[in-house]
Amino acid sequence: MAAKLLNILTGINRTAEPASGSMILVNDLYGAMPDVHTTFLGRAPVDQAWKAAFERLITLSTTKRPHGPDFDHYADELTREVGALIEQIQPNVIHAQYLGFALSLAFTRTAGNIPIIAIAHGPDVMVAEHNASEREAMNEVAAASAAIVAPTSALADRIDRLTGRRFTDRLTVIPWGIPLSDARVRDQPPTETGPLSLVHAGRLDDNKSTITAVEAFALTDQPHHLTVIGEGSVREYLQQRAIELGLQDRVHFDPFLPRAELWRRLPTFDAFVFTTKGLEAFGLVLIEAQAHGLPVVYSDLPGAREILGSTGAPYTPGDPRSLAVALDEMGRDFRRRKTLTKAALHNARRYDITTTGRQLRELTLRVTS
Repeated sequence: MAAKLLNILTGINRTAEPASGSMILVNDLYGAMPDVHTTFLGRAPVDQAWKAAFERLITLSTTKRPHGPDFDHYADELTREVGALIEQIQPNVIHAQYLGFALSLAFTRTAGNIPIIAIAHGPDVMVAEHNASEREAMNEVAAASAAIVAPTSALADRIDRLTGRRFTDRLTVIPWGIPLSDARVRDQPPTETGPLSLVHAGRLDDNKSTITAVEAFALTDQPHHLTVIGEGSVREYLQQRAIELGLQDRVHFDPFLPRAELWRRLPTFDAFVFTTKGLEAFGLVLIEAQAHGLPVVYSDLPGAREILGSTGAPYTPGDPRSLAVALDEMGRDFRRRKTLTKAALHNARRYDITTTGRQLRELTLRVTS
């Protein structure tokens, strides 16, 4: 008997290119999901290689405007555009990425009898925690959804709290994943003690707290070297702070790298440093590092702890001294590094994107039936 072909409508209200973790994730996810026909709504410009995971990619024309005095008018315009597209596409189901953001609201207000699965990404939860109007929008989307997906139980718990625990039975955890078959491990495991060659990759903003790593380097006993890969609002400050601390020869900054290039470079380092101090939905880069055989030193947040547990080396979030101690301990004990390398590879195998795709498809089938 042939598998049921699902006609899915989804989208993210951003330029259609692999410029963020969420955009990379959805491209991997819908490319790995079997027996689906996916239409994706995004923004121009469109990365032609990136869009290969979708049978159809439609660029939204409504001018994007953030929350503020014009947001309601913008949401109404976007809703009219999305409503016309739904009439044309006639999907079996809608996957609303980001709870409460404008595109999810437009889906919610035009879906009619088409079931919605809302998928949380993290930034939507962060803004809802600090903004009443965003929280109201999240609740509107949650109320209209047949299921709400979060990548960790820690994020699901926060959504449950923000929605007044009215939709607990709709929440389900589906861990994210990466295309493990593309990952490569370096040939030689660690064989000696000494200073480490460390890497940190991701968006450079206050929540990612890369400053914790920079300031930790001024406190380490060993002259470790750190490569920071990424762009963001605090990059210039981080560079200046490294100079102030006399670390310009030990802390190096590289620009954002496409994932293929980042993955090529990961095996050349000794370990990965994860510094987020606030909410992190999942932290795909943790699994990317582990899949390439890197031990991970991570800030001990609930979500990261849920993903890594004892397969990484935790430290107190936002505490440079705690991070410095963890780095020096790893530098002194290559046997522990070797153990963590083995544990990292084993843990990463739990997070293949094909598993994520299969679980989301199974949930979608239950919702549509």
